[in-house]
Amino acid sequence: MPQDAPVNAGAADRPGLLAAEDAVARMQARLHLWAARDPGRRFGDLFNLVYDPAFLLVAWERVATNRGANTPGIDRATAGQVETLVGVGEFLGRLRDSLKSGEFRPVEVRRVLIPKKNGKLRKLGIPTIADRVVQASLKLVLEPVFEADFKPCSYGFRPNRRAQDAIAEIHHLASEPINYHWVLEADIKACFDEISHTALMSRLRARIKDKRMCALVKAFLKSGVLTELGTREETYTGTPQGGTRGSTSSGIASAASGNAEPRSGTSTPGHLRRQSSRSRTRYRRRRTGQPATRTWTTSSGHQPGTGRLGELLPARRVQGHLQRNR
Repeated sequence: MPQDAPVNAGAADRPGLLAAEDAVARMQARLHLWAARDPGRRFGDLFNLVYDPAFLLVAWERVATNRGANTPGIDRATAGQVETLVGVGEFLGRLRDSLKSGEFRPVEVRRVLIPKKNGKLRKLGIPTIADRVVQASLKLVLEPVFEADFKPCSYGFRPNRRAQDAIAEIHHLASEPINYHWVLEADIKACFDEISHTALMSRLRARIKDKRMCALVKAFLKSGVLTELGTREETYTGTPQGGTRGSTSSGIASAASGNAEPRSGTSTPGHLRRQSSRSRTRYRRRRTGQPATRTWTTSSGHQPGTGRLGELLPARRVQGHLQRNR
C-alpha cells in the first residue's frame, strides 16, 4: 500500500471503501500468518500501517457506523458533524499528517456515568472522534498479531466471537460424550479500572518492538479523564470503558492472564511466564478429569492456596473445577 496515496473521499465512496477493506483484510491475514508461524516474533515497522489511507478509511467507517457515533467527546464533535462541516477526506488527511509527523496527541476522554441494574453507576470514557479513529486503526493492526496467541476457548473481546458462542461451547461440553456437569461463572472485579499499565505494556512489547506503536498505546493509556465537573484526572491504572482502546487493552491483557496465554517461545516477562505455566497445569488437569486448581480440602484437612488470576487484572479468587460424569 503506497504511503503517499491520497486519502479516499469517505464512506459515500463505496468502491474506495471496498478496496480499502480488501487491502486491510489482506494485510491482516499476513500479520496473523506471520504471528502464528513464529510465536516469538516481535513486529517492527507497524506504525506506518496505523496512518495508511486504507486503514484510516476502514477505521473511520467503523467509528461512523457505530451506534455511539453521535456521542461527542470533550470537543463536542460528532461523526455527522465531521462529515458535514469538514468532510471525511479532509478530516482523515489531517489526521494522517499529524500521525505521520509525530504531532498527534490523544486528549482526555469525557466521563459519563450511566446507571447499572444493581443501582451502581458505570463509568464510561468517551474519546473524541479523532482519537476513536486512531484507536480503531490501532486495533486493526494489533488484533491479528495477538489473535495468534489466543486459545480456541477464549471468546472475550475477539472478532467474530460473542457470548452466544461461549454458551454453545458449554452445551457441547455438557453433552455426550464429554459430559461435564459443572459450569462456573466468575467476574473480574473492576476489569477496565484496574488493568496495570506497566504489565500491559510489557505484554505489548513482547510482540511489538515498534517504539512508535508502543508510545502511541501508552499515550492513550495516560491521556487522562475529564470529569463531569470539568476537572482533569490522571489515569495511573486502567483504561476507560467506552472507546476502542478499552476492548483492545482488555484483549491484550487477557492474552497474558491465563485466559489465552502466549505460546511457548514467546519473549514474555517472567511473571507472565510463571502465570502461563500455571494455566497449562490447569489445562492438563482438566483434560484428565482432575480439579482445575488444588483448592479442595485434602484428607489431612490441608487446603493448598491458589495464586492470583494475574498481575494485569486483580480479581476475586474463584475456586472451582470441572468434573466429569463417571
